[in-house]
Amino acid sequence: MEHAPLIGTLNVHVSAPALNPVASALVSALLKESGRKFQADPEEPKLTPPAIGEYWPGQGGIYGGLRLYPEGMCHLIFAAADVGKHAFGDHGTEVEAISQIDGRANTALLIAREGKHPAAIAAAGYTADGHSDFYLPASGELHHGYLYLPDSFEKAWYVSSSQFSAYYAYYLGFEDGWLDFNVKHSERFVRPVRRFLQ
Repeated sequence: MEHAPLIGTLNVHVSAPALNPVASALVSALLKESGRKFQADPEEPKLTPPAIGEYWPGQGGIYGGLRLYPEGMCHLIFAAADVGKHAFGDHGTEVEAISQIDGRANTALLIAREGKHPAAIAAAGYTADGHSDFYLPASGELHHGYLYLPDSFEKAWYVSSSQFSAYYAYYLGFEDGWLDFNVKHSERFVRPVRRFLQ
């Protein structure tokens, strides 16, 4: 008795903005191997950002443009105002928050240290337009702010979430864009940021 060959089918419905570039490439490769093409959902609404430096209604702050992160290209949003002056904290203790790119990862590490990092706590506690995913920017994210929207900041020093050593953290001066390190108990301006995939 002969059997008809099995025919496999693959139905995939994926919202393109939900995928980062690596995942998107993987899905495309798998579909290509099966003889199908990956197409974005044509009904998925596209976000249209304002000009860099303008407030993005509904997104919680000032649009800072695009930056590359571990999860892919992201829109970077700076809070419209500072949340006071706070210290990095935990002076004399080496912590793992050393990324100069990913402030969200740094902030998660700092927040987990039970109230020892006032600047990270203040940034993470900020909410705007219904968004509560703000964090203390890494030194590179602060530098991005200096390059693309310097007039949105005080001409003063801002604390980052990037540790330099057990006694020092990175701070950025918005007078001249100078990145330097200072003692962790030094209180400086805090500007929360958030990001989301393009």
